[in-house]
Amino acid sequence: MAPKIFPKLICGFSALALAACSSLSPPRNLEPVAEGRGYQAQYRTPPPRAPEPLYLRAEEMNAADCLPYRGGVLSGGAKFAAGVPQVLRGERLSRNDLVAIRVGEDEVFNGAYVVSRDGALKLPFLGPIRAQGRTTGAIETDLVAGLLRAGLYSEAPLVSVRVTDFASISVGVSGAVFEPRALEIGAVAAESLDRARQEALGASTEGRNLSAAIRAAGGIRPDADLSAVEVRRGGSVYRVDMRGVFEGRHVGDVMLLADDEVVVPSRNCFQDDLMRPSPVSPPGVTLFLSNLTQPATANAPSAIGREVREVPYGTRHMQAVVDTNCVGGARSTSANRSAVLFTRNPVSGVSTVIERDIEDMLRRPDRDDYDPYVLPGDSIACYDSTVTNIAEIGRVLGIVVPAAILVR
Repeated sequence: MAPKIFPKLICGFSALALAACSSLSPPRNLEPVAEGRGYQAQYRTPPPRAPEPLYLRAEEMNAADCLPYRGGVLSGGAKFAAGVPQVLRGERLSRNDLVAIRVGEDEVFNGAYVVSRDGALKLPFLGPIRAQGRTTGAIETDLVAGLLRAGLYSEAPLVSVRVTDFASISVGVSGAVFEPRALEIGAVAAESLDRARQEALGASTEGRNLSAAIRAAGGIRPDADLSAVEVRRGGSVYRVDMRGVFEGRHVGDVMLLADDEVVVPSRNCFQDDLMRPSPVSPPGVTLFLSNLTQPATANAPSAIGREVREVPYGTRHMQAVVDTNCVGGARSTSANRSAVLFTRNPVSGVSTVIERDIEDMLRRPDRDDYDPYVLPGDSIACYDSTVTNIAEIGRVLGIVVPAAILVR
């Protein structure tokens, strides 16, 4: 049997060596990404380099499918409308917030109080004072009225209500964000507590802002409509125009309350101008890299911890390929490598595979039209050049052929 096995092995590995030199079929996708109808127009297949290529058409193709802004289209020199509705402005109390109340020198009422689960402040000898969603100034007015109504004072006393500590809250974030879910925001780690600030009268926090909630939910997707971000509170729906965060202008933020729901609508298109850092963008992109000439045989040799890279949000595929050490080396043996981007359409949930020849992308002038942005959750795989592939086949033949001769 051994003599028959030997020629079969030789033929088999010869065919394998020839296969290493041949080109494989391009990745197939369910979505028509080759024609530019994927999540990004940049996913489409690069054509052969034409004498007069059309440059920078990807952004135009992406914008062609955009729905109108729900908050209204602003053009020319028109200013943005007020970003935050009046009813949402200012610091407002929520459940579990800690406040310090002083009524003149009255030791009966002076002290620290926590907003109860039903959203009220409960002082001795007085009925509950509604606090959820209200400012300290409004609570002071109600407290004075309650003291007079109860006959405890004949004249309006001096009253002070000051926040000592803002509690963390649970909110829900859905829509065009990368990680829609219920989450907790505003919590402060024990090692980060500032005792002096806690003991002082008055408190402030940015941890309960609308932008903090969106960022905690993975940040906005490139298809988000920031002109009409919805805050749903107590049966009412308020719209907040947050477009100014990408224009370098101050946009009033919203302090959220427990049980608020945030919905980021979608324009159903990829917006290139949202692919940059901002207070509501993803904090960055974690890339999972596969770049092993020799497949790992166990968890330890694979060095999983070192095969993860962080890149800034807005990084393109080829930038990420360089960052993950997929390029460089001797040109004769390392050129003509390819890099594959594994991604997923965040709107449809359909996976997409994009393959690019590194050397071709390096040299073509219209590279930006076919160089997609990497998104949270994407992975990159790099494949060696033809020379390296043939060398690897030779190495395997060098191991197997002698063994086959011995068997013979």
